[in-house]
Amino acid sequence: MKRILLSLGLIATFLFALACERKGGPGAGGQTGTIVIGYYGDLSGRTSNFGQSTKAGVEMAADEINKAGGIDGRQIQILSEDDEGRPEKAATVVTKLIDQDRVVALLGEVASGNTLAAAPKAQAAKVPMISPSSTNPAVTQVGDYISRVCFIDPFQGAVMAQFAANTLKAKKAAIMLDFNSPYSRGLTEFFEASFKKLGGTIVDKQSYTQGDRDYKGQLTAIRSKNPDVIYVPGYYGEVGVIAKQAKQLDIKAPMLGGDGWDSTQLWDLGGDALNGDFISNHYSVDDPSPAIQKFVADYKARNGNVPDALAALGYDAMKVLADAIKRAGTTEGPKLKDAIAATKGFVGVTGTISLDKDRNAVKPAVVLKLQDKKYIYQETIYPEGMTAPVSAPATTPATSSTSPAAAPASPLTKGDKPAPPAKVASPAAATKKAAATPQ
Repeated sequence: MKRILLSLGLIATFLFALACERKGGPGAGGQTGTIVIGYYGDLSGRTSNFGQSTKAGVEMAADEINKAGGIDGRQIQILSEDDEGRPEKAATVVTKLIDQDRVVALLGEVASGNTLAAAPKAQAAKVPMISPSSTNPAVTQVGDYISRVCFIDPFQGAVMAQFAANTLKAKKAAIMLDFNSPYSRGLTEFFEASFKKLGGTIVDKQSYTQGDRDYKGQLTAIRSKNPDVIYVPGYYGEVGVIAKQAKQLDIKAPMLGGDGWDSTQLWDLGGDALNGDFISNHYSVDDPSPAIQKFVADYKARNGNVPDALAALGYDAMKVLADAIKRAGTTEGPKLKDAIAATKGFVGVTGTISLDKDRNAVKPAVVLKLQDKKYIYQETIYPEGMTAPVSAPATTPATSSTSPAAAPASPLTKGDKPAPPAKVASPAAATKKAAATPQ
């Protein structure tokens, strides 16, 4: 009996050990052969336009790298998984990519809530993950294997608050947020703090839930307060409907938003009701930079449409990862994550990318005006420590909030036309308080 129990115990221990190891798959094997990279995003859910655009950008970058000879002669293979826009599914598909497919790195997600559900899996497995566009500060606070190539919400919220106060001369603002979205709650927090510090007043704050389709009650309440602007930091699926219903209620105040608005589907939902609204975003397709115009032309020829910011960020994320693999000289997790974290002065489509000590990209934002199904460039806003390039109309650096309670130290600088990517002079710090409101 003792022998049987001992044998059963050894078998159980062996099976447990196997379960804890990353299983074999396409990416298994040393430093030769195909480099297998996992992409995960919403390809079929409510924010599928985000996931599809990012995937297209990632694949375009990978194809360009492969056609140019790969990375030290090794070709890249992208394995994609659909998380349907659900955090629990994001954790599941990332686990599959890590354990079964043996990917050497991960790219994703867009929505910070989904990234935060998946990031602990990557951190535990020591597989580097780069988020193209999750802006909540808590994302990279998961651990040192998690990085991003986009700016973060403390900066983005401050950008729109300062645009409202300094450029639009707004004194009164109302806010309409998606209560269940950490992205929306975080931007609300940072916008509100910056706007108040600039002397503005928040006259009303209303909330909704993703998937709602009747917003007239909230909008009627906002209308009664007669705000100069309405900040709606949500995703395109709800924002388009909100804009249309605001128009029906004869609300004249422009709506302001963030990068979550950037989708062709926004116009399908909101139409002309969006005219005159403004968003903060990661780049402008109108930027005359030859590199950006080449990217736009190549993407359009490949996909049949103009690349949105999500496509550009997906493209940059893949290029940053490839650059890090080349510099590391290996796809081993510890060395690769260090190479990613050391990224400085990488010239991407969405700006010159340098990662700070928290592996967040320090880079400018652009403000775009929505008009007749177009995003029209208004100005470029730089974080503290970053100066506009010599050729840009802006000649002095702008300063942004670096914590929810901090106000910009100086007004933002705007230009008359888009500026090419700027060189980072020094990184801006992200707030630690933001970890309390993860997406």
